Amino acid sequence: MTVSKQAAQQFDGERFNLRQLNELEVRKEYQTENTNRFAASDNLNDGEDINTAWGNMKENVKTSASESLDLHELKHHTSWLDEECLGFLDQRKQAKMQWLQDPSQSNVDNISNVRRVASRYFRIKGISES
Repeated sequence: MTVSKQAAQQFDGERFNLRQLNELEVRKEYQTENTNRFAASDNLNDGEDINTAWGNMKENVKTSASESLDLHELKHHTSWLDEECLGFLDQRKQAKMQWLQDPSQSNVDNISNVRRVASRYFRIKGISES
């Protein structure tokens, strides 16, 4: 079974260190947990429709995987891209367009200055958001 980052979960690396825990033990623990959950749900699922049964099976697999494989939630980062950042990006784009239309020394200096200011702002914003 694979777990993607889209599920916002990640394996606990300490648990899967081969020196600490044998992979076979983890597999057996997962299989036992999964078998127990399906055996418990088989007694309750006699009269339900196929969609509900499939939903229950899906939840059983997810729950047993998270319990036996020690999954933990990933951190959610706040987005640093706001209106001010978009303004700097627009300024940089405009300076580049001016330079492409007229590659004079003043436009080269202008694009260099705009890039420097935008990069400094993004770097400071990225540090302050962390």
